[in-house]
Amino acid sequence: MPVVHLFDPPERFVVGTVGEPGQRTFFLQARAGTRLTSVTLEKEQVVALAERVDEMLDEIVRTSAGDSPVPAVTPVEMDDAEPLEQPIEEEFRVGTMTLAWDNAAEQVILEIFSVESTVEEEEQPESEEDPDDEAAEVLEVHLSAASARAFAKRAGSVVAAGRPSCPFCGNPLDPQGHICPRANGFRRLQA
Repeated sequence: MPVVHLFDPPERFVVGTVGEPGQRTFFLQARAGTRLTSVTLEKEQVVALAERVDEMLDEIVRTSAGDSPVPAVTPVEMDDAEPLEQPIEEEFRVGTMTLAWDNAAEQVILEIFSVESTVEEEEQPESEEDPDDEAAEVLEVHLSAASARAFAKRAGSVVAAGRPSCPFCGNPLDPQGHICPRANGFRRLQA
């Protein structure tokens, strides 16, 4: 049975980073009262989650012909530009994530599962492995539609605050430049 960190609803649910662009660690952080849960994930996971949340909410608005509790954009009062709360103690590293809309409760439900350690898997004999093994920990968050919009907006801002992309190959530019595959190996510098 996995350890479930349930926030229904959280007082705050955000994406944030620690470190300098190019060396950042991404965190999802949920808080309710004095309970604070922080999990690490990859930048690509943040991008995918934010895009899917927005796409799902847009689809709900579209199919309901405007009769849903989903705002078309993030309400101004929901904007959150505050830093991550301290102390940041990683509960687990994110593996897979699920996203759903609960029509009855009119909430977005996120289930964020821990990644299983490959070392532990290698130590177990093959005969004992179960393909349906559960993650050791799960972060489950129930968000109102407005809170989900605010989460997706902040996630997009956090990702965009990183290193700029090379206009030619799309790879991140370091301040000292990078070897661009589209420039035949010449170093492109940040403008």
